[in-house]
Amino acid sequence: MNDPLGDMLTRIRNAQMRGKSSVNTPASKLRRWVLDVLEDEGYIRGYSETEIVNGVSELEIELKYYEGQPVIQEIQRVSKPGRRVYSSVKTMPVVRNGLGISIVSTPKGVMSDNAARENNVGGEILCRVF
Repeated sequence: MNDPLGDMLTRIRNAQMRGKSSVNTPASKLRRWVLDVLEDEGYIRGYSETEIVNGVSELEIELKYYEGQPVIQEIQRVSKPGRRVYSSVKTMPVVRNGLGISIVSTPKGVMSDNAARENNVGGEILCRVF
């Protein structure tokens, strides 16, 4: 698998199209950090980690719906393995006039674009959610 984060985002997108309440994905640190941001911003209910075989873990993501519609209307991968996208704090894009977020990997950790502006750091834009 070339893009594990892109795989997780696609699993979330597909599960929400089918109306599933949860989805499983292999565990990794980057996936956990992105899920922490999604949970803090209110896009998912939460996630839990389970060990399926010795040393191999899996994350179960609890999806969130409002009046039958998924809270995450669109989730897109921005920086891909073939084309990395970086942004300084001054040029960081605003998603849907502030109604959405960008998840940014900074030297201070993975955070939303609003938190990156508060901490005055730029970095790699991982994905965009609204």
